[in-house]
Amino acid sequence: MSGAGAPKLSVDASGLAVTVIVTSWHTAITDGLLAGAERALQAAGNDIYTVVRVPGAFELPLAAKWAAEEGADAIIALGVVIQGDTPHFDYVCAAATDGLNRVQLDYGVPVGFGLLTVNTEQQALDRAGLEGSREDKGAEAVEAAILMARLKA
Repeated sequence: MSGAGAPKLSVDASGLAVTVIVTSWHTAITDGLLAGAERALQAAGNDIYTVVRVPGAFELPLAAKWAAEEGADAIIALGVVIQGDTPHFDYVCAAATDGLNRVQLDYGVPVGFGLLTVNTEQQALDRAGLEGSREDKGAEAVEAAILMARLKA
């Protein structure tokens, strides 16, 4: 796992309108990502944020677009796509990644990328911020988006 070398960032999310978008597949994992994001937001001084659930990863970009149009200062996109036996994984991951990048470039609103694209469920559990996880990608997505929102300001 490449968590080695990750910075420990100090962020101030107070006063920012933050929307957290979470997929509905693999709820044990996505609930962990959401809990990590909420812990990071609260530690950064923001306990007024919006959480939106979407069906899956493919729907993340459209929900992010709507959040940007509604005035979000930062968007956190959380979810997991686990490799299966078909190329569906490749299409969903590419569409979600490209769509989220397009939203941040088109709207100038930072999108914290907390979409796990993994080969196995265990790899996702290792990154989900759960007890025993080695990484907390929900918190990392918050830190990145908030730092970029502050950089813009």
